[in-house]
Amino acid sequence: MINYNDFLNRQILDIKPSGIRKYFSIAEEMEDVISLGVGEPDFLTPWHIRKMGIQTLENGKTRYTANAGLIELRQEIANFYKNKHNVEYNPKNEVLVTVGGSEGIDMCIRTIISQGDEVLIVEPSFVCYRPIVEMCGGIAVALETKNENNFRLTAEELEAAVTDKTKLLVLPYPNNPTGAVMREEDLIAIAKVIEKYNLFVLSDEIYSALTYGDKPHVSIASISGMQERTVVINGFSKTYSMTGWRLGYALGPKPVIEQMTKLHQFAIMSAPTNSQYAAIEALKYGDRDIEKMRDDYDARRRFTVNAFREIGLDCFEPEGAFYIFPCIKSTGLTSDEFCEQLIMSKHVAVIPGNAFGECGEGFIRVSYCYSIENIKEAVKRIGEFVKELGDRNGN
Repeated sequence: MINYNDFLNRQILDIKPSGIRKYFSIAEEMEDVISLGVGEPDFLTPWHIRKMGIQTLENGKTRYTANAGLIELRQEIANFYKNKHNVEYNPKNEVLVTVGGSEGIDMCIRTIISQGDEVLIVEPSFVCYRPIVEMCGGIAVALETKNENNFRLTAEELEAAVTDKTKLLVLPYPNNPTGAVMREEDLIAIAKVIEKYNLFVLSDEIYSALTYGDKPHVSIASISGMQERTVVINGFSKTYSMTGWRLGYALGPKPVIEQMTKLHQFAIMSAPTNSQYAAIEALKYGDRDIEKMRDDYDARRRFTVNAFREIGLDCFEPEGAFYIFPCIKSTGLTSDEFCEQLIMSKHVAVIPGNAFGECGEGFIRVSYCYSIENIKEAVKRIGEFVKELGDRNGN
């Protein structure tokens, strides 16, 4: 009998599966489950974008593109960052079109990190950064952010974590799972530390279009001295509700983008052609779509935050993305216990905070990219669950 472990890469074997998937699997086997777990917009891709994708297929535009992507698309991406964030990139050699933002993250980390390099990862954060670092032989170091600071990274926290092996900072804002954002003054403060210790930055800005209030997202690449030491990752999944189109992009200094493109060339060849044409349409004519979706998310955000506070669960007000990150420590349950008991007793799926790093223990991630009707029913059931816990504990 074959022992497959003898053939499998030990680094891959030792990496734990995503802590998010467990509750999706449970939900799939149950009836009447309301899931507030998936980070996927509930909007259809706007029709004019879908139409462009259909037309390119009908017109036979089905061949490979250049490895880095259609030059027309790279130009529109460069225009977007110049107009929205006042950062200029050369579309010929500073822009790479990728298969989703996830591939961009992978290419960036694999290009920069060698065996033994330390990578500071702001946590709580999305689940992919740490495994990719470890698969590269790097050392992932958690940079824990705190509820009392609205989960923003401070210059003091960053400087305290830097060692002589630190090479890269992963900066994921607006943040998944917390909904936290970094304002310009926050970025200026950490930029001084980044320059002082000669660090490089991976700035995951996939939720950059989904910020709320009067202040738009600020890219760290727009801060003085940062563009030359930052790779920005972004994409179309969240901004234009194009998750299944699998299209993202990376922006950065020419020497880094050239090496990322070489990796991309051997691993992928090029991103889907019809998705690239659809993305050109999105960038040219999709601003109103963004505004409509953002306004709708904002209404859901305010409702969901208030509803959880009324339940009695502490919840800071997120200013970006489409998640809230309520604290459940008052219930006496761990994050996993809370989520497992909730789905079993009330058929509501949310994600334990510790799936996004150990400092997420005592919190849950709740996505509000669902219909307001589903959110209301889910919150009602969660309220009943918390009340029953309190009655059981004599509170």
